[in-house]
Amino acid sequence: MSDPLVCSAKGCRLPARWALLWNNPKLHAPERRKVWLACEDHRVSLGEYLSVRGFLGETVPAEAIPPGAG
Repeated sequence: MSDPLVCSAKGCRLPARWALLWNNPKLHAPERRKVWLACEDHRVSLGEYLSVRGFLGETVPAEAIPPGAG
């Protein structure tokens, strides 16, 4: 049995509904995707944080995290 997906926002323990796929182009190859998980309450704020830095690739439902992302 796998562990439940939990939001990545600091101090949040709510179930994750979204996966924000991102990478830092200064550190990661373009095809590499790191994952932050987000509950409904933190989807926008986590996405904005990554977007402002030019890191956000895409947002997908948590159950649709691509193989190899992480």
